[in-house]
Amino acid sequence: MSFTAEVRDELARCAPECTYCDVSTLAALVRVCGTLSITGKGGYQLQVATETGAVARTMIELTHKILKLKTDLTVRRSILHKVRNYLIVLPDQPDLEKALVLLGILDRSGGLVAGVPRHVANRACCRRAFVRGSLIAGGFVADPKGDFHLEIAVQGEQFARDLAALIEGMGVHARVNPRRGAYAVYIKSAEDIKILLSKLGANRAVAEIEEARAVKSVKNDVNRRVNAELANQTRSAGAAQRQIELIEALEKLGLRRDLPEALETFCALREAHPDLSLRDLGQLSDPPLSKSALYHRVLRLEKMVEEARGETPGE
Repeated sequence: MSFTAEVRDELARCAPECTYCDVSTLAALVRVCGTLSITGKGGYQLQVATETGAVARTMIELTHKILKLKTDLTVRRSILHKVRNYLIVLPDQPDLEKALVLLGILDRSGGLVAGVPRHVANRACCRRAFVRGSLIAGGFVADPKGDFHLEIAVQGEQFARDLAALIEGMGVHARVNPRRGAYAVYIKSAEDIKILLSKLGANRAVAEIEEARAVKSVKNDVNRRVNAELANQTRSAGAAQRQIELIEALEKLGLRRDLPEALETFCALREAHPDLSLRDLGQLSDPPLSKSALYHRVLRLEKMVEEARGETPGE
């Protein structure tokens, strides 16, 4: 089961917080997954098509519980994608139009409602239920082991912006993006995704996200340490090579034989250990020397070579 399917299934099992929350959840399911048709007699037919068992199960349960309407269910199995397709049909019947008004699909004059209807998102708990239903119906949540991404695919710009506003009201930053004739309400921040799922009741999913974030944090810390160590080794190797070249220049200029003991000791140590950093080289000195002390000896040697060549120091 994908992470998205796990989240949808967990959300579908959340209990309503008030007597109107089920209406809000059902309204969101119908709005995101449903298709409304006008029959030849001036009546209506509502179809909800989905590949998600949680959507089909919730749709049928709430339709029977709240609306008391007849529903026809057809289940087909896609040979190509090896998934089940659920088609739930509410045929034309006496109370269907009233139900569509109750769910905020139609207004009282029979016109289509463009955005999120106020009466199904009037209370804070009902707003959560509406967002929960939208996520169950058209949501995608990326596996937190990879990238952090949550989105809900919907139809209609006004509806998308109203849904994003409901999510914003929960303290979560949501954006709207047009996508292939539809709209995606999406969240990219791992923290915001965690907050939203927590408020909607997907506690198992939140725990998985927190675990994935902790693992990623450890991996990133290890990678940073390894990269820093490799960079230090590269710098040390480059510096050691330049010091070897400096000693060779002293030999060619005839300066090596007259070096003070401290400088000669450094040259001998560097030649014996061409791969060590100055800090490690200092530990081999007798007595041990600091990195700063050895660096100053390098500077003295550089100055001697520059003066012998008639160069300006640092040139």
